[in-house]
Amino acid sequence: MGLTTGHRVGLWLIGACGSIGSSVALGLAAMRRGLCGHEGLVSQLPVFKGADLVPLEAIVFGGHEVRDVTLVDAIQESHARAALFDADLMHPCADDLTAMHAAVRGGSVLGATPAVRVMLDQSAVRPQARNIELTPRDAVNRLADDLRRFRADHGLAHVVVINVSSCESNHEASEALHGRGELDAILASRSEGVLTTSSIYALAAVEAGCAYVNFTPSLGISAPAIRARADERGVPYMGCDGKTGETLVKSVLAPMFALRNLKVLSWVGHNILGNRDGQVLADARTRAAKIKSKDSTISDVVGYKPATHTSIEFIPSLDDWKVAWDFIHFQGFLGTKMNMQFTWQGSDSMLAAPLVIDLARFAELELRRGAGGPMKHLACFFKSPMDVAERDYFTQWTRLVRHVGGAMD
Repeated sequence: MGLTTGHRVGLWLIGACGSIGSSVALGLAAMRRGLCGHEGLVSQLPVFKGADLVPLEAIVFGGHEVRDVTLVDAIQESHARAALFDADLMHPCADDLTAMHAAVRGGSVLGATPAVRVMLDQSAVRPQARNIELTPRDAVNRLADDLRRFRADHGLAHVVVINVSSCESNHEASEALHGRGELDAILASRSEGVLTTSSIYALAAVEAGCAYVNFTPSLGISAPAIRARADERGVPYMGCDGKTGETLVKSVLAPMFALRNLKVLSWVGHNILGNRDGQVLADARTRAAKIKSKDSTISDVVGYKPATHTSIEFIPSLDDWKVAWDFIHFQGFLGTKMNMQFTWQGSDSMLAAPLVIDLARFAELELRRGAGGPMKHLACFFKSPMDVAERDYFTQWTRLVRHVGGAMD
Protein backbone atom coordinates (compact mmCIF):
# COMPACT_ATOMS: atom_id res chain seq x y z
CA MET A 1 0.00 0.00 0.00
CA GLY A 2 1.51 3.32 -1.08
CA LEU A 3 1.42 6.66 0.65
CA THR A 4 -1.66 8.83 0.20
CA THR A 5 -2.04 12.59 0.49
CA GLY A 6 -2.30 13.62 4.14
CA HIS A 7 -0.86 10.30 5.38
CA ARG A 8 0.47 10.99 8.90
CA VAL A 9 2.20 8.66 11.31
CA GLY A 10 2.59 8.82 15.06
CA LEU A 11 5.95 8.23 16.73
CA TRP A 12 5.22 7.47 20.39
CA LEU A 13 8.24 7.26 22.68
CA ILE A 14 8.31 5.58 26.06
CA GLY A 15 10.59 7.96 27.93
CA ALA A 16 9.60 10.88 25.69
CA CYS A 17 11.42 13.59 27.67
CA GLY A 18 14.64 11.68 28.28
CA SER A 19 17.83 12.65 26.51
CA ILE A 20 17.08 10.43 23.49
CA GLY A 21 13.39 11.26 23.30
CA SER A 22 13.90 15.02 23.50
CA SER A 23 16.69 14.78 20.90
CA VAL A 24 14.28 13.00 18.54
CA ALA A 25 11.74 15.80 19.04
CA LEU A 26 14.32 18.52 18.43
CA GLY A 27 15.63 16.69 15.36
CA LEU A 28 12.17 16.41 13.81
CA ALA A 29 11.49 20.10 14.46
CA ALA A 30 14.88 21.24 13.17
CA MET A 31 14.67 19.16 9.98
CA ARG A 32 11.19 20.48 9.22
CA ARG A 33 12.51 24.03 9.52
CA GLY A 34 15.53 23.26 7.34
CA LEU A 35 17.91 24.06 10.20
CA CYS A 36 19.97 20.87 9.90
CA GLY A 37 20.79 18.09 7.48
CA HIS A 38 19.98 14.39 7.63
CA GLU A 39 23.30 13.09 8.95
CA GLY A 40 22.87 9.90 10.99
CA LEU A 41 19.57 8.94 9.34
CA VAL A 42 19.98 5.56 7.65
CA SER A 43 16.56 5.87 6.01
CA GLN A 44 17.76 8.95 4.10
CA LEU A 45 20.50 7.05 2.27
CA PRO A 46 20.11 6.95 -1.54
CA VAL A 47 19.46 3.20 -1.50
CA PHE A 48 16.09 3.85 0.19
CA LYS A 49 15.09 6.77 -2.01
CA GLY A 50 12.31 4.82 -3.74
CA ALA A 51 11.12 2.93 -0.69
CA ASP A 52 7.96 5.00 -0.14
CA LEU A 53 8.88 5.72 3.48
CA VAL A 54 6.72 8.19 5.36
CA PRO A 55 8.11 11.74 4.92
CA LEU A 56 9.84 13.19 7.95
CA GLU A 57 7.41 16.12 8.04
CA ALA A 58 4.47 13.67 8.32
CA ILE A 59 5.72 12.19 11.62
CA VAL A 60 3.75 13.34 14.67
CA PHE A 61 5.53 13.19 18.03
CA GLY A 62 3.99 11.90 21.27
CA GLY A 63 4.91 9.72 24.20
CA HIS A 64 4.76 8.62 27.80
CA GLU A 65 6.97 10.22 30.44
CA VAL A 66 7.04 9.73 34.21
CA ARG A 67 9.16 12.77 35.10
CA ASP A 68 7.49 16.16 35.45
CA VAL A 69 9.63 17.86 32.80
CA THR A 70 8.87 19.38 29.41
CA LEU A 71 10.65 18.77 26.11
CA VAL A 72 12.01 22.32 26.22
CA ASP A 73 13.30 21.69 29.76
CA ALA A 74 14.99 18.47 28.64
CA ILE A 75 16.66 20.11 25.65
CA GLN A 76 17.92 23.01 27.74
CA GLU A 77 19.25 20.57 30.35
CA SER A 78 21.14 18.58 27.71
CA HIS A 79 22.62 21.80 26.35
CA ALA A 80 23.68 23.03 29.79
CA ARG A 81 25.05 19.73 31.09
CA ALA A 82 26.58 18.12 28.00
CA ALA A 83 27.01 21.02 25.54
CA LEU A 84 24.59 19.35 23.12
CA PHE A 85 22.75 21.44 20.54
CA ASP A 86 23.60 24.93 19.43
CA ALA A 87 21.47 27.72 20.86
CA ASP A 88 20.81 28.84 17.28
CA LEU A 89 19.16 25.46 16.72
CA MET A 90 17.23 25.35 19.99
CA HIS A 91 15.52 28.74 20.04
CA PRO A 92 13.71 28.60 16.66
CA CYS A 93 12.32 25.15 17.62
CA ALA A 94 11.01 26.10 21.08
CA ASP A 95 7.42 26.65 19.93
CA ASP A 96 7.45 23.38 18.00
CA LEU A 97 8.70 21.50 21.07
CA THR A 98 6.00 23.08 23.22
CA ALA A 99 3.36 21.97 20.71
CA MET A 100 4.82 18.44 20.62
CA HIS A 101 4.80 18.26 24.40
CA ALA A 102 1.02 18.65 24.41
CA ALA A 103 0.86 15.03 23.21
CA VAL A 104 3.04 13.69 26.04
CA ARG A 105 1.14 11.74 28.72
CA GLY A 106 2.05 10.49 32.14
CA GLY A 107 3.62 7.04 32.06
CA SER A 108 3.50 4.26 34.61
CA VAL A 109 5.96 3.24 37.31
CA LEU A 110 4.11 0.01 38.09
CA GLY A 111 6.65 -2.81 37.97
CA ALA A 112 9.64 -0.45 37.95
CA THR A 113 12.92 -1.97 39.10
CA PRO A 114 14.61 -0.66 42.27
CA ALA A 115 17.33 1.08 40.26
CA VAL A 116 14.74 3.11 38.38
CA ARG A 117 12.75 3.90 41.52
CA VAL A 118 15.85 5.19 43.28
CA MET A 119 16.50 7.56 40.39
CA LEU A 120 12.94 8.91 40.48
CA ASP A 121 12.36 11.58 43.08
CA GLN A 122 8.61 11.18 43.65
CA SER A 123 8.18 14.93 43.83
CA ALA A 124 9.42 15.09 40.24
CA VAL A 125 6.98 12.47 38.92
CA ARG A 126 4.28 13.74 36.55
CA PRO A 127 0.83 13.87 38.19
CA GLN A 128 -0.57 11.52 35.52
CA ALA A 129 2.11 8.96 36.39
CA ARG A 130 0.96 8.94 40.01
CA ASN A 131 -2.32 7.27 39.06
CA ILE A 132 -3.14 4.50 41.49
CA GLU A 133 -3.04 1.42 39.29
CA LEU A 134 -3.93 -1.58 41.38
CA THR A 135 -3.08 -4.16 38.74
CA PRO A 136 -0.95 -4.38 35.59
CA ARG A 137 -4.21 -4.64 33.63
CA ASP A 138 -5.19 -1.18 34.92
CA ALA A 139 -1.90 0.22 33.62
CA VAL A 140 -2.16 -1.57 30.26
CA ASN A 141 -5.68 -0.26 29.71
CA ARG A 142 -4.75 3.33 30.58
CA LEU A 143 -1.61 3.37 28.43
CA ALA A 144 -3.40 1.72 25.49
CA ASP A 145 -6.19 4.31 25.74
CA ASP A 146 -3.56 7.07 25.50
CA LEU A 147 -2.31 5.53 22.26
CA ARG A 148 -5.80 5.22 20.79
CA ARG A 149 -6.62 8.83 21.64
CA PHE A 150 -3.33 10.00 20.12
CA ARG A 151 -4.14 8.21 16.88
CA ALA A 152 -7.70 9.59 16.78
CA ASP A 153 -6.90 13.16 17.87
CA HIS A 154 -4.23 13.61 15.21
CA GLY A 155 -5.88 11.63 12.42
CA LEU A 156 -2.97 9.20 12.21
CA ALA A 157 -2.85 6.27 9.81
CA HIS A 158 -0.52 4.33 12.11
CA VAL A 159 1.38 4.64 15.38
CA VAL A 160 4.82 3.20 16.11
CA VAL A 161 5.77 2.83 19.79
CA ILE A 162 9.49 2.82 20.62
CA ASN A 163 10.91 2.18 24.08
CA VAL A 164 13.79 4.56 24.87
CA SER A 165 13.28 4.56 28.65
CA SER A 166 15.79 3.58 31.34
CA CYS A 167 17.24 0.08 31.18
CA GLU A 168 15.75 -2.57 33.49
CA SER A 169 17.52 -5.51 35.07
CA ASN A 170 16.65 -8.99 33.80
CA HIS A 171 13.37 -10.21 35.20
CA GLU A 172 13.17 -13.99 35.40
CA ALA A 173 9.49 -14.10 36.39
CA SER A 174 8.34 -12.09 33.38
CA GLU A 175 10.64 -14.03 31.04
CA ALA A 176 8.90 -17.24 32.08
CA LEU A 177 5.45 -16.05 30.98
CA HIS A 178 4.49 -18.60 28.36
CA GLY A 179 0.73 -19.08 28.42
CA ARG A 180 -2.15 -16.66 27.85
CA GLY A 181 -3.85 -17.90 31.01
CA GLU A 182 -0.73 -17.23 33.06
CA LEU A 183 -0.44 -13.73 31.60
CA ASP A 184 -4.10 -12.95 32.30
CA ALA A 185 -3.67 -14.06 35.91
CA ILE A 186 -0.64 -11.80 36.40
CA LEU A 187 -2.40 -8.86 34.75
CA ALA A 188 -5.22 -9.23 37.28
CA SER A 189 -2.89 -9.69 40.25
CA ARG A 190 -2.08 -6.96 42.77
CA SER A 191 1.37 -8.48 43.38
CA GLU A 192 3.65 -5.80 42.00
CA GLY A 193 6.99 -6.78 40.55
CA VAL A 194 5.93 -9.84 38.55
CA LEU A 195 5.52 -7.95 35.27
CA THR A 196 8.13 -5.34 34.39
CA THR A 197 7.16 -1.81 33.40
CA SER A 198 8.64 -2.29 29.93
CA SER A 199 6.41 -5.33 29.36
CA ILE A 200 3.35 -3.39 30.53
CA TYR A 201 4.12 -0.71 27.94
CA ALA A 202 4.74 -3.34 25.25
CA LEU A 203 1.42 -5.04 25.92
CA ALA A 204 -0.35 -1.68 25.81
CA ALA A 205 1.13 -1.05 22.35
CA VAL A 206 -0.01 -4.48 21.19
CA GLU A 207 -3.54 -3.99 22.51
CA ALA A 208 -3.74 -0.60 20.77
CA GLY A 209 -2.64 -2.17 17.47
CA CYS A 210 0.64 -0.25 17.27
CA ALA A 211 3.99 -1.44 15.97
CA TYR A 212 6.46 -1.82 18.85
CA VAL A 213 10.24 -1.45 18.95
CA ASN A 214 12.40 -2.03 22.03
CA PHE A 215 15.50 0.16 21.76
CA THR A 216 16.66 -0.97 25.23
CA PRO A 217 17.88 -4.29 26.70
CA SER A 218 14.79 -4.36 28.95
CA LEU A 219 12.40 -7.29 28.58
CA GLY A 220 9.63 -5.39 26.79
CA ILE A 221 7.79 -7.61 24.34
CA SER A 222 10.21 -10.56 24.69
CA ALA A 223 8.09 -12.52 27.19
CA PRO A 224 6.64 -15.42 25.14
CA ALA A 225 3.05 -14.75 26.20
CA ILE A 226 3.26 -11.11 25.11
CA ARG A 227 4.89 -12.05 21.81
CA ALA A 228 2.12 -14.57 21.26
CA ARG A 229 -0.47 -11.84 21.80
CA ALA A 230 1.34 -9.60 19.31
CA ASP A 231 1.41 -12.42 16.75
CA GLU A 232 -2.29 -13.06 17.37
CA ARG A 233 -3.07 -9.41 16.65
CA GLY A 234 -0.73 -9.24 13.65
CA VAL A 235 1.41 -6.49 15.17
CA PRO A 236 5.00 -6.00 13.90
CA TYR A 237 7.69 -5.70 16.58
CA MET A 238 11.45 -5.79 17.05
CA GLY A 239 14.31 -5.30 19.55
CA CYS A 240 16.45 -5.43 21.56
CA ASP A 241 18.99 -2.78 22.58
CA GLY A 242 19.96 -0.21 19.97
CA LYS A 243 23.42 -0.68 18.44
CA THR A 244 24.88 2.81 18.44
CA GLY A 245 28.53 2.83 19.54
CA GLU A 246 31.11 0.28 20.65
CA THR A 247 29.01 -2.75 19.66
CA LEU A 248 28.43 -1.23 16.22
CA VAL A 249 32.21 -1.03 15.75
CA LYS A 250 32.58 -4.63 16.99
CA SER A 251 30.03 -5.90 14.49
CA VAL A 252 31.97 -4.19 11.68
CA LEU A 253 35.50 -5.10 12.82
CA ALA A 254 34.93 -8.71 13.87
CA PRO A 255 34.07 -9.86 10.31
CA MET A 256 37.40 -8.42 9.14
CA PHE A 257 39.32 -10.71 11.49
CA ALA A 258 37.17 -13.69 10.47
CA LEU A 259 37.56 -13.07 6.72
CA ARG A 260 41.34 -12.56 7.00
CA ASN A 261 41.62 -15.76 9.07
CA LEU A 262 43.20 -13.86 11.95
CA LYS A 263 42.44 -15.57 15.24
CA VAL A 264 41.02 -13.29 17.92
CA LEU A 265 42.57 -14.37 21.23
CA SER A 266 40.88 -11.79 23.44
CA TRP A 267 38.72 -8.71 23.11
CA VAL A 268 38.38 -6.34 26.05
CA GLY A 269 36.05 -3.35 26.05
CA HIS A 270 35.82 -0.73 28.79
CA ASN A 271 32.92 1.74 28.68
CA ILE A 272 32.39 4.88 30.73
CA LEU A 273 29.34 7.14 30.52
CA GLY A 274 27.26 9.58 32.52
CA ASN A 275 23.60 10.71 32.14
CA ARG A 276 20.56 8.85 33.52
CA ASP A 277 21.36 5.75 31.48
CA GLY A 278 24.73 5.52 33.21
CA GLN A 279 23.11 6.18 36.58
CA VAL A 280 20.72 3.26 36.16
CA LEU A 281 23.55 1.04 34.88
CA ALA A 282 25.43 1.66 38.13
CA ASP A 283 23.07 -0.99 39.55
CA ALA A 284 24.81 -4.38 39.27
CA ARG A 285 21.81 -6.36 37.96
CA THR A 286 20.88 -3.73 35.40
CA ARG A 287 24.49 -3.48 34.26
CA ALA A 288 24.64 -7.26 33.83
CA ALA A 289 21.64 -7.13 31.47
CA LYS A 290 23.38 -4.50 29.34
CA ILE A 291 26.74 -6.32 29.28
CA LYS A 292 25.05 -9.54 28.22
CA SER A 293 23.76 -7.87 25.05
CA LYS A 294 27.13 -6.18 24.33
CA ASP A 295 29.41 -9.16 24.95
CA SER A 296 27.96 -11.81 22.61
CA THR A 297 28.81 -10.15 19.29
CA ILE A 298 32.42 -11.30 18.90
CA SER A 299 31.92 -15.05 19.36
CA ASP A 300 28.77 -14.98 17.21
CA VAL A 301 30.70 -13.42 14.30
CA VAL A 302 34.03 -15.30 14.44
CA GLY A 303 32.44 -18.68 15.23
CA TYR A 304 34.44 -19.51 18.36
CA LYS A 305 34.75 -18.10 21.86
CA PRO A 306 37.75 -15.84 22.46
CA ALA A 307 38.40 -14.48 25.93
CA THR A 308 36.14 -11.43 26.18
CA HIS A 309 35.48 -8.89 28.87
CA THR A 310 33.13 -5.92 28.81
CA SER A 311 32.81 -3.39 31.61
CA ILE A 312 30.56 -0.37 32.09
CA GLU A 313 31.23 2.36 34.64
CA PHE A 314 29.13 5.36 35.61
CA ILE A 315 31.15 8.57 35.47
CA PRO A 316 28.73 11.46 36.18
CA SER A 317 30.93 14.22 34.74
CA LEU A 318 30.70 12.69 31.24
CA ASP A 319 26.93 13.14 31.16
CA ASP A 320 25.71 12.22 27.63
CA TRP A 321 29.20 11.55 26.27
CA LYS A 322 30.02 7.85 26.07
CA VAL A 323 33.63 6.67 25.80
CA ALA A 324 34.74 3.14 24.95
CA TRP A 325 38.28 1.79 24.81
CA ASP A 326 38.76 -1.62 23.19
CA PHE A 327 41.86 -3.83 23.13
CA ILE A 328 41.95 -6.69 20.60
CA HIS A 329 44.68 -9.34 20.94
CA PHE A 330 44.92 -11.50 17.82
CA GLN A 331 47.18 -14.11 16.25
CA GLY A 332 48.41 -14.10 12.67
CA PHE A 333 50.82 -15.96 10.40
CA LEU A 334 53.41 -18.21 12.09
CA GLY A 335 51.62 -17.70 15.39
CA THR A 336 52.63 -14.03 15.60
CA LYS A 337 50.61 -12.18 18.23
CA MET A 338 49.52 -8.63 17.45
CA ASN A 339 47.03 -6.16 18.81
CA MET A 340 44.65 -3.43 17.78
CA GLN A 341 43.21 -0.71 20.00
CA PHE A 342 40.56 1.90 19.37
CA THR A 343 38.75 4.59 21.32
CA TRP A 344 35.19 5.58 20.52
CA GLN A 345 33.63 8.74 21.92
CA GLY A 346 30.18 9.88 21.00
CA SER A 347 27.04 11.50 22.31
CA ASP A 348 24.66 8.76 23.36
CA SER A 349 21.61 10.80 22.34
CA MET A 350 22.98 12.01 19.01
CA LEU A 351 23.87 8.46 17.99
CA ALA A 352 20.52 7.00 19.04
CA ALA A 353 18.00 9.69 18.04
CA PRO A 354 18.31 9.35 14.23
CA LEU A 355 18.05 5.57 14.49
CA VAL A 356 14.80 5.93 16.44
CA ILE A 357 13.40 7.99 13.56
CA ASP A 358 14.68 5.37 11.08
CA LEU A 359 13.02 2.57 13.00
CA ALA A 360 9.73 4.45 13.09
CA ARG A 361 9.78 4.87 9.30
CA PHE A 362 10.74 1.25 8.59
CA ALA A 363 8.21 -0.11 11.11
CA GLU A 364 5.42 2.03 9.66
CA LEU A 365 6.20 0.60 6.25
CA GLU A 366 5.53 -2.88 7.69
CA LEU A 367 2.21 -1.69 9.11
CA ARG A 368 1.26 -0.32 5.70
CA ARG A 369 2.18 -3.63 4.09
CA GLY A 370 0.03 -5.54 6.61
CA ALA A 371 3.01 -7.44 8.01
CA GLY A 372 3.19 -8.73 11.59
CA GLY A 373 5.64 -10.54 13.85
CA PRO A 374 9.36 -9.87 14.38
CA MET A 375 10.88 -7.43 11.90
CA LYS A 376 14.08 -9.43 11.45
CA HIS A 377 15.27 -7.23 8.60
CA LEU A 378 15.92 -4.50 11.21
CA ALA A 379 18.62 -6.60 12.93
CA CYS A 380 21.40 -4.19 11.97
CA PHE A 381 19.97 -1.65 14.43
CA PHE A 382 20.26 -3.93 17.50
CA LYS A 383 22.84 -5.58 19.72
CA SER A 384 20.56 -8.56 20.40
CA PRO A 385 18.14 -8.71 17.45
CA MET A 386 15.12 -10.90 18.09
CA ASP A 387 15.15 -14.25 16.25
CA VAL A 388 18.35 -13.37 14.37
CA ALA A 389 21.58 -15.24 15.15
CA GLU A 390 23.70 -13.38 12.58
CA ARG A 391 25.75 -10.53 14.11
CA ASP A 392 27.82 -9.56 11.06
CA TYR A 393 26.75 -5.98 10.33
CA PHE A 394 27.22 -6.29 6.58
CA THR A 395 25.03 -9.38 6.35
CA GLN A 396 22.39 -7.63 8.45
CA TRP A 397 22.62 -4.54 6.25
CA THR A 398 22.13 -6.55 3.08
CA ARG A 399 19.02 -8.10 4.60
CA LEU A 400 17.59 -4.64 5.35
CA VAL A 401 18.22 -3.33 1.85
CA ARG A 402 16.73 -6.43 0.20
CA HIS A 403 13.64 -6.39 2.42
CA VAL A 404 12.90 -2.70 1.99
CA GLY A 405 13.75 -3.06 -1.69
CA GLY A 406 10.86 -5.49 -1.94
CA ALA A 407 8.58 -2.63 -0.95
CA MET A 408 9.83 -0.53 -3.86
CA ASP A 409 8.17 -2.72 -6.54
